[in-house]
Amino acid sequence: IGDRVATYLPKTLLACLMPLAAARAGLVHVPINPALRRAQVLHILEDSGAKLLVTAKARAEMLGDTGLKSWLEADSDATWQSGEPLPPSACDPDQLAAILYTSGSTGLPKGVMLSHANMWLGAISVARYLQLSCDDRVLAVLPLSFDYGQNQLFSTWAAGGCVVPLDYLTARDVVRAIERHQITTLAGVPPLWIQLTEAAWPEAASSAIRRITNSGGALSRKLVADLSALFPKADIYPMYGLTEAFRSTYLEPVLVASHPTSMGTAIPFAEILVVRPDGCLTEAEEPGELVQVGTPLFKMAALDTLVLRAYLSGAQLAQVALGQTLTVRVDAGGDSLRVLQGRVTWIAPTAEFTPTPIQTRDERVTQVYAVKLAVPNGDGRLRLGMPAEVSLTLSTARE
Repeated sequence: IGDRVATYLPKTLLACLMPLAAARAGLVHVPINPALRRAQVLHILEDSGAKLLVTAKARAEMLGDTGLKSWLEADSDATWQSGEPLPPSACDPDQLAAILYTSGSTGLPKGVMLSHANMWLGAISVARYLQLSCDDRVLAVLPLSFDYGQNQLFSTWAAGGCVVPLDYLTARDVVRAIERHQITTLAGVPPLWIQLTEAAWPEAASSAIRRITNSGGALSRKLVADLSALFPKADIYPMYGLTEAFRSTYLEPVLVASHPTSMGTAIPFAEILVVRPDGCLTEAEEPGELVQVGTPLFKMAALDTLVLRAYLSGAQLAQVALGQTLTVRVDAGGDSLRVLQGRVTWIAPTAEFTPTPIQTRDERVTQVYAVKLAVPNGDGRLRLGMPAEVSLTLSTARE
């Protein structure tokens, strides 16, 4: 569980299924762009900590000795279609599921880590705002090693649609595939759109397209006009995101003609902010930096003052007021106690039953009032979760 499995394949059936197969097996999938050079592939294998490389014999020979423990040649379907089907994944949604590497155009490729929840929510989000359905046929021309390319698989399957993978050399290959398979949806980047708008198109091919999606660069006004003329029945979805990461925003098709340079609105399940250099939110029409709210990598806290939560009986509560300073005692080791001062910053307006972690047998039905005290921690000796006692004039309240 958790081992990295790399794939270095063209768009074969195995390459399309590996992202789901690895997730079900509890493994971490590392797809490698088949167009990368040997040195870049070797870097990804080492950087990701891959334990297994799934590839074809010719590619394995080109790479030479990689130091991996094992290989699996993917030249024949019989080598991987045996065995019992895997059950749905039981992994934690936050568990790492894939590492997708950047193109390495400005240096060595860098890994982007995706959890099971990232991939699942990404699929549902895109399927929802693109309004994909079970009768859609998506031509997958983008590399499956890129997030934009891999999501073509997930979002289409989430909607019950069909994906037609294609490795192409020229724009004419794409046109022929669209006509042959009656493709309804095409995802691309600006360089591809320029090639396609300059190609010859049979009317039957272009008229079948219901939607085109763009990312990896902004669409110019001219390109929007050319695409609208080429695909008169298609909705155009410009999409934008952080560098080498998932999309953050999309522009609704009804707004593309009037606002072709707009970044649009946040995709489903995403929260987008525009902030000033000081981190404050901008006003309407004010330029700023795009920030997408995400899961924190780690938690930080100001520990110079800690908050102690104590519980008082009704009789004890009468002795306490906001702003009052009370004596706080914490364990100092052995039988000794350290005495500190805490200031009352909050008093609960209603009573509650004594919390289970601090109950004694006689307190199980006792109702108490929660109180918070700010306790200075200048020397840093206090720790989160440390038990303490609050001393009152007549009795003691316990944390």
